Amino acid sequence: MSVALWIIATLVVAGVLTYKRASLLGFSLGLVAMFAIGGMFNIVGPVLWILLAIVLVPVNVTSLRENFLTKPILTAYRKVMPEMSDTERDALEAGTVWWEGELFAGDPDWKKLLDVPKSELSAEEQAFLDGPCEEVCKMLDDWEVTHELTDMPQDVWQYLKDNKFFAMIIKKEYGGLEFSAYAQSRVLQKLAGVSTVLASTVGVPNSLGPGELLQHYGTKEQQDHYLPRLANGDEIPCFALTSPEAGSDAGAIPDSGVVCKGQWNGEEIVGLKLNFNKRYITLAPVATVIGLAFKMYDPEGLLGEKEELGITCALIPQDTPGMETGRRHFPLNVPFQNGPVRGNDVFVPLDYIIGGEKMAGKGWRMLVECLSVGRAITLPSNSAGGIKQMALATGAYSRIRRQFKLPIGKMEGVEEPMARIGGNAYLMDAVTTLSTAAIDLGEKPSVISAIAKYHMTEKLRSCMDDAMDVHGGKGICLGPNNYLGRGYQGVPVAITVEGANILTRSMMIYGQGAIRCHPFVLKEMTASAKEGSAALKEFDKAIFGHIGFAASNFVRSLFYGFGGHRLSDAPGTNATKAYYQQMNRFSANLALLSDVAMGVLGGSLKRKERVSARLGDMLSYLYIASATVKRFHDQGHLEDDKPLLHWAMQDTLFKLQEAQLALLENFGAVGTVMRGIMFPLGRFVKRPSDKTDHKVARLLMEPSVTRSRLGEGQFLDPEGHFGLLEQTLQDMIACETLHAKICKAAGERFSFTQLDALADKGLELGVISDDEADLMRRAETGRLRTINVDDFDPADLLAGKAAFDYALKNLADDKAA
Repeated sequence: MSVALWIIATLVVAGVLTYKRASLLGFSLGLVAMFAIGGMFNIVGPVLWILLAIVLVPVNVTSLRENFLTKPILTAYRKVMPEMSDTERDALEAGTVWWEGELFAGDPDWKKLLDVPKSELSAEEQAFLDGPCEEVCKMLDDWEVTHELTDMPQDVWQYLKDNKFFAMIIKKEYGGLEFSAYAQSRVLQKLAGVSTVLASTVGVPNSLGPGELLQHYGTKEQQDHYLPRLANGDEIPCFALTSPEAGSDAGAIPDSGVVCKGQWNGEEIVGLKLNFNKRYITLAPVATVIGLAFKMYDPEGLLGEKEELGITCALIPQDTPGMETGRRHFPLNVPFQNGPVRGNDVFVPLDYIIGGEKMAGKGWRMLVECLSVGRAITLPSNSAGGIKQMALATGAYSRIRRQFKLPIGKMEGVEEPMARIGGNAYLMDAVTTLSTAAIDLGEKPSVISAIAKYHMTEKLRSCMDDAMDVHGGKGICLGPNNYLGRGYQGVPVAITVEGANILTRSMMIYGQGAIRCHPFVLKEMTASAKEGSAALKEFDKAIFGHIGFAASNFVRSLFYGFGGHRLSDAPGTNATKAYYQQMNRFSANLALLSDVAMGVLGGSLKRKERVSARLGDMLSYLYIASATVKRFHDQGHLEDDKPLLHWAMQDTLFKLQEAQLALLENFGAVGTVMRGIMFPLGRFVKRPSDKTDHKVARLLMEPSVTRSRLGEGQFLDPEGHFGLLEQTLQDMIACETLHAKICKAAGERFSFTQLDALADKGLELGVISDDEADLMRRAETGRLRTINVDDFDPADLLAGKAAFDYALKNLADDKAA
């Protein structure tokens, strides 16, 4: 054996062991074996053996490694560790790590993902969707809500209360529905397709609010009193967190609760004097009980020695003296009940604290744990439901609406935005399904919830833009027959609430993910905060595990960069296997880049928001892509769904690739080196082709099982906007054959308009039946209804006129009664 061959063989063995993440001892034994082979061929002499011993003995003898290597590293680590506030620590420690941890680890276990049980509705949940949910959708007229009343009608409010729409999360023992997270998502998707106001009103009490907090942290007395009343609609809850001075930085709320003595029901007690000024609080104007977050102080030491107790949550009846509610904000003509909550010297007993006095100062931890669940359900589901409805509507409209003698959906320029709508509808439903599956398995996925909230609402924004572009004037003219405009106006609300999207992307997704999902960083931080030999042993185990982890991801990234990912283990069929392998490559890249970023930037990484954002994008797109292949797997690898799968996966992985390249291009010399390792052959993922766009666009325009599956669960009442649109789509397609028959018989090419007159022509020529003529007349009625827009008498558009007329009508009805 030549020296060169032995060196190459040794490097290969070392690389394979590192790739496979062999233990430190296993790696060392592998090198010893290669040196022994080298000795047999007189390649390795005493000097090389001595050098090998100098390297291997200190790292394999625990006492030597801890004292001479780990201890200095720990000392240096403590010096560079950034300061962490209590709120940051609570946010990091709250919630759980689930599938996102696998994606962050550089070697995803795809079997773990595919073994997650397929989400399904119980018989009770399905009956609720088919019954009360369907009924309330029929009851609601969104134009009446948004233009005439700026509120839902009272009969709708009462129906929601009577049928426990506000109690989906409340346990049955308290009279609630106790639905799964998946069922909650399906309900909100259906409601969101009809009305943003309706979906928001139902979503908030089932997300972060008194019901959730009481079930997890409330005293037995609080639970027994409030939960049945919340379940049957006797109480309407809201939760007041955001202040004018504390929006995205919710931990900086200035609102205070000072422990003091005061009068309560004629007795002097120790309680809280509250002063607060909250805004953007959904349901506040109509709430009967207000959850309140404030900072608690005990300057007189009435509870103990600690003066600043921290953020605390209390539950306060609306009629408590000093409470001010009732005024409303007006969020972009989407008038769900939202407004300020104020209080000046509001005195309440200590037992108003959720969980009682023992939970004083623990409010922030309570909030971030509960928010990780609600944030993964409400806004992602509302977004997915809205886009599923728009996918069906835009597909139908683009087939019905004709210009230049053909349906506009058959124009290549229109196919492009339609493909984005269809592909994202498939993808967004997949993400909400996987995210709610995590919750139903008992997880509190704080990182996943941030990913789902940010990306689903951003996709809602871009897809609504696309839908508006396809609809043109139909979309921009508001009125009773506009099913698009209010949803379009309301998009910025979804972007802004529950953590503004700029903050979520720049700080939250990766800020939490880098520490929570990384297999060693949190362990290192925890160990470094301790003292003594136990701390040294914990840190030693974590830091050398981290070194091996980073080395493995380096080898994987280098190997994959030259196309080796095509040899990586992956499940799936021919349609999906390549996607799993590409995700293997990106996962290794993400893990390595995370370690590089943390190593180069240290504590300043959390201030490098664009670096954090792009790393967060990589993690997010990996999660979105994995949710998409999971959906395709769970639904049985359906052949007809492949265009949707391919578009969604190619678009997501292309965006992942571009986020990674943008990071490397802005990371100086380090980025240049990393690009040479990770992309030595250049880009390897392509965006969806025009051919794929064409297939997805055509799928939206033609009724089929696949198209129905794409809009599964949405409200399509035969007498409503969307049901009539679907019927007109079917009628217009049926008329295409009749149109061709009439043109052939007449020897003339007629325009595909005025189908009622054309029906008469067909009867005159004797080429269609009476039933077919009736079909053409119905199609023409539907066609005109679809393409026309509302117009108004100028007086009807005067601000407040509709509400005034409505009030007069009610007054007249009351007098008549």
